[in-house]
Amino acid sequence: MRGTGGGSVRGPVPDNGGVLEMTREEFEELVAEALDRIPRELTRLMDNVAVFVEDEPPADDPELLGLYEGTPLTERGEWYAGVLPDRITVYRGPTLRMCETREDVVAETEVTVVHEIAHHFGIDDARLHALGYG
Repeated sequence: MRGTGGGSVRGPVPDNGGVLEMTREEFEELVAEALDRIPRELTRLMDNVAVFVEDEPPADDPELLGLYEGTPLTERGEWYAGVLPDRITVYRGPTLRMCETREDVVAETEVTVVHEIAHHFGIDDARLHALGYG
């Protein structure tokens, strides 16, 4: 995903519980921009991973902002061949519900993308929280 910016997030809408409005395309663009801000030295090391945007997380975790599914680089061995790509999913709905402004959405999206990429590199939640990406 690659984006050029822009987009039009409107303020909370009274009849939707105060949730920001942002199209799926606009949100995908923010995720692409967050990916573009990852240093090239790191993105070159990413291997066999795909990034997706979904509207809502699984019903059993409705506040989930992002999810990494796969085998971290630090756990791959000789057996790792011919497998489907790891999957990073960023969820639009909970992000928009927790943010009040477009700037909040941009910042939260960037934190979520970095957090899930860190899991791809084998960094666990405890370390991410200590680094401020919790």
